[in-house]
Amino acid sequence: MVHTPAEVALAVKRLQHRHHRTLSAALTPVGLSLVQWDTLRHLHQRPDASLHDLAVLTFQTDQSFGSLAVRMADRGLIERVPGPGRAVRHRITAEGERMRDAGQDAVDGVFATSFQGLTDKDLDQLGDLLDRALGANPAGVPEPEPAG
Repeated sequence: MVHTPAEVALAVKRLQHRHHRTLSAALTPVGLSLVQWDTLRHLHQRPDASLHDLAVLTFQTDQSFGSLAVRMADRGLIERVPGPGRAVRHRITAEGERMRDAGQDAVDGVFATSFQGLTDKDLDQLGDLLDRALGANPAGVPEPEPAG
């Protein structure tokens, strides 16, 4: 079967939309929204990330992510710390780590179900093809600047 670029793009969007709905439902009992969990995941991987980088990684505007970061800090999930100049850096707290861990099982279950029709080889191939389509920097986030 030959797939046009438009058909593939629509299939990717449908899968993303299904993941979004299912992940949101799976994370509700944990007490997190999908964007909150995603923020915690990124901060676990990238401590001291800037507001802008986290906004890009979580598909938010800087302004909307700034509001989210304040709410998450108020809940004790993240802390906002001064960075170089006027920059604010973000770190996950112990409570944020606990919540991220709690959400991870739910997320893993959703993805396992979503891709259960694919073999390990299929999944590797799909990942490789998506990496190629996205290019060298799939997240679109610049490398963090050295501290100092």
